[in-house]
Amino acid sequence: MQKIETLASWIEQSDNIVFFGGAGTSTESGIPDFRSAAGLYQTEQHSPYPPEIMLSRSFFVKMPEIFFDFYRGKMLHPDAKPNGCHRLLSKLEAQGKLTAVVTQNIDGLHQQAGSKEVLELHGSVHRNYCMGCRRFYGLEQVMASKHLVPRCPYCQGIIKPDVVLYEEALDQEVLISAVDAISHADMLIIGGTSLTVHPAAELVSYFRGNRSVLLNMDPTPYDKKAGFIISDKIGEVMDEVGRTLEI
Repeated sequence: MQKIETLASWIEQSDNIVFFGGAGTSTESGIPDFRSAAGLYQTEQHSPYPPEIMLSRSFFVKMPEIFFDFYRGKMLHPDAKPNGCHRLLSKLEAQGKLTAVVTQNIDGLHQQAGSKEVLELHGSVHRNYCMGCRRFYGLEQVMASKHLVPRCPYCQGIIKPDVVLYEEALDQEVLISAVDAISHADMLIIGGTSLTVHPAAELVSYFRGNRSVLLNMDPTPYDKKAGFIISDKIGEVMDEVGRTLEI
């Protein structure tokens, strides 16, 4: 496939690659995109709440039981494993070619694959903190809680996932680091994202290089700006690129 060979060639020619990814990066690992998971939840539970409401800060405060019912059932996938995309990005970082992964995902699969420089725009399910005493807890402790709403054993405060909910601002330090990484990249790989979630989607506009590739199954607002587009499964594409590069 010509586009696979072109992508591999661009990677070989680049020394400062940044990957910007979204939910589609993890669907081949068995993690449904947010709207699919929310839609399934609403169908199964006959929930009257749209996804943006269920995962909002105000809803979390007012109805933590419903929030955690949805969050535990549809947002947590502890058995998921990295796919070809996660693995290749880790290898490229180890070679010194890839300088950062900027992700909208909260699943931690990039780190599980071995990536070190991962900028998580929307936080991570693997970090949780007590809203009372600010102690931090891992995902295992939250899942092991006997109560639907996990509480701190020290102060009984609610343990909140360290993920960015609707109505909450993104971490400014992470944003600044993402802008810096993308603006200095000589190649930008955009994968598995519709580029419609703001302000995260606006970050790709900071890219100043001339090698940008978009790996996504559906059209995005960036289609006309990308160097070229591959509309196949990203994990399979990156596996093939890895074989082409022999890494």
